[in-house]
Amino acid sequence: MEAMLYALDQINSDPELLPNITLGARILDTCSRDIYALEQSLTFVQALIQKDTSDIRCSNGEPPIIPKPDRVIGVIGASASSVSIMVANVLRLFAIPQISYASTAPELSDNNRYDYFSRVVPPDSYQAQAMVDIVKALGWNYVSTIASEGNYGESGVEAFAQISREAGGVCIAQSLKIPREPKPGEFEKIIGRLMETPNARGIIIFANEDDIQRVLEAANLANLTGHFLWVGSDSWGAKASPVLHQEEVAEGAVTILPKRASIEGFDQYFTSRSLQNNRRNIWFAEFWEDDFTCKLTLPRGLQDSDIKKCTGSAGTSVMFNENGDAPGRYHIFQYHHTNTSTPGYHVIGQWTDQLRMNMDEMQWGGGGTEVPPSVCSFPCHPGERKKMVKGVPCCWHCELCDGYRYQLSEFECELCPLDMRPSTNRTGCRPTPVVKLEWHSAWAVLPLILAVLGILATTSTILVFIRHNDTPIVRASGRELSYVLLTGVFLIYAITFLMIAEPGSVVCALRRLLLGLGMSITYSALLTKTNRIYRIFETGKRSVTPPRFISPTSQLAITFILISLQVLGVLVWLGVEPPHAHVDYEEQRTPNPELARGMLKCDMSDLSIICCLSYSIVLMVTCTVYAVKSRGVPETFNEAKPIGFTMYTTCIIWLAFVPIFFGTAQSAEKMYIQTTTLTVSMSLSAFVCLGMLYIPKVYVILFHPEQNVQRRKRSFKAAATVASLTSQRSHNGDAPKDEKAGN
Repeated sequence: MEAMLYALDQINSDPELLPNITLGARILDTCSRDIYALEQSLTFVQALIQKDTSDIRCSNGEPPIIPKPDRVIGVIGASASSVSIMVANVLRLFAIPQISYASTAPELSDNNRYDYFSRVVPPDSYQAQAMVDIVKALGWNYVSTIASEGNYGESGVEAFAQISREAGGVCIAQSLKIPREPKPGEFEKIIGRLMETPNARGIIIFANEDDIQRVLEAANLANLTGHFLWVGSDSWGAKASPVLHQEEVAEGAVTILPKRASIEGFDQYFTSRSLQNNRRNIWFAEFWEDDFTCKLTLPRGLQDSDIKKCTGSAGTSVMFNENGDAPGRYHIFQYHHTNTSTPGYHVIGQWTDQLRMNMDEMQWGGGGTEVPPSVCSFPCHPGERKKMVKGVPCCWHCELCDGYRYQLSEFECELCPLDMRPSTNRTGCRPTPVVKLEWHSAWAVLPLILAVLGILATTSTILVFIRHNDTPIVRASGRELSYVLLTGVFLIYAITFLMIAEPGSVVCALRRLLLGLGMSITYSALLTKTNRIYRIFETGKRSVTPPRFISPTSQLAITFILISLQVLGVLVWLGVEPPHAHVDYEEQRTPNPELARGMLKCDMSDLSIICCLSYSIVLMVTCTVYAVKSRGVPETFNEAKPIGFTMYTTCIIWLAFVPIFFGTAQSAEKMYIQTTTLTVSMSLSAFVCLGMLYIPKVYVILFHPEQNVQRRKRSFKAAATVASLTSQRSHNGDAPKDEKAGN
């Protein structure tokens, strides 16, 4: 009010500003009540109301003389938006211009409803935009709002909510309203509601200063000093009263206030006012008693409904847009209490269409400089995706991209390609290491040892047999089939090196060819030999005619026919599906991607391996059947029982092989186990065959040559037995009787 009186004095004392016009003022107290202000404003329009006095006469019969009230040409005020709205609805009916110095409700920007209303402060829509910009600059996305009931508080919060929705990135956790007449415990209840969403520490408050003080007091009583981070509207501004006795809980509060300038002339005028020289202000005595040191700084300007722009006494332009609003220009303050030499409000920035704020000058509860968080959910770690909470775009749960998935985007996890695995932080994919069975691997050591020992033993046996090729014991063993059988045993051991060698087209082809070839050679020879023994003794029981195809040549022919079936099958396989090496990423795709490996291997599935060995297994089983049938041959025919024992042992070995081989299907080390099992089983079979049939003979040849004589005698005895069963076969003339018996 004193600012307005000072402005009137300045206008009236300037003869060039409004020549021959003297301005006066009629000042009324609204008591910040819209209904009361409406009653007061009716006195402004009395001079414009035409009264019918035709039926009124004085005692002398003359018409009465009714003095008209002074005409009001403009209204300054009010402060509260709710009061300005009520008064403006009346004044517009009489085309009386109204200019407010503090009403900021966005509703007053409606030029259709309030076409005679203007204001020298920006509307709350600008203020709300500035507050949204402040919240975003602080990195907050989850805040609550408090509004005093009425146009100012509710419209301000509504504008903030609308702008935050349109801009995105800011969510409102709680939107609370303070009643006009708060009940006892109302503010404690508000603080309790705010604590239902404790992560929303930022509180946007559009409230009058009394409500602000009581909210701060309730937070202090709840021992929440430093928890809430206040962002106050211009009703808080830089006022001392809202934070009085609540300095600690208010520390760090960011407040907003329209830009203002100090006018030196008014400061001198105001501080010179006293009870003696200021009788025209009927409220001055009350103010003097309350706080005579208070200073008001408000820009002064000449207002007229036709004036759109002028310069105020503070040197700043005064302008209105088409809605009668002043442009949005704000100072940003922060309240500092501790860790500062000058407690109070400090300017930390400004807002004029966009925010400019100095973050380095900010401090928070306890004097800290790091901006406290006010977010619903904290950022997810690398390798985690956001799983949004339905209906709350600022809240999410962090979900790890598990297994072989990696973080494709902020909200998506994607499966890595088959030949790749997630990186350590799961933000991308990296190649899966490729491994193969190495020569120095523990899985290769045992098969290699067995293979080397087997090759040495087999080679030694072959050399001994070649060296003593014409001795009775070698001839009695069936030289031709023995060399074939030993060749098969040698190939069984040799396949171990191919199974461990690095896969390639040549290695894979040799694996297919030799994997079953060695066994088919061995068991074809054993089957032929066992079948010959069985046929000789069984035929001799029924007939004097000797069985056919028992000569060495016939035996070799039968053996090679059996072997050729295996070779033919492999050649067809090679032609239909050429061999090649590939990397198998499925076999060791473990639940833990860090342990995943790609296996370099030949294109031989478990089924193809069994198929490759199936023919040899058929030969082995058939040979075992004949060994069982031949178990009753005479004692002097000593080779039948070792063959039988060899086949029994071999069957046991391969029966153990099957569950071990297929039981590793889900093992991370499947290839290693299966390769080791296969090569060891084959080596053990070869060892049994070699050990039962040939090692004893080598031992006799090398260390007991005198047993050759005894061997010759046993051979003659066996030959006599066979001869008696076959009714004298000497007429064939293809070999001596002792050699035939041995064969």
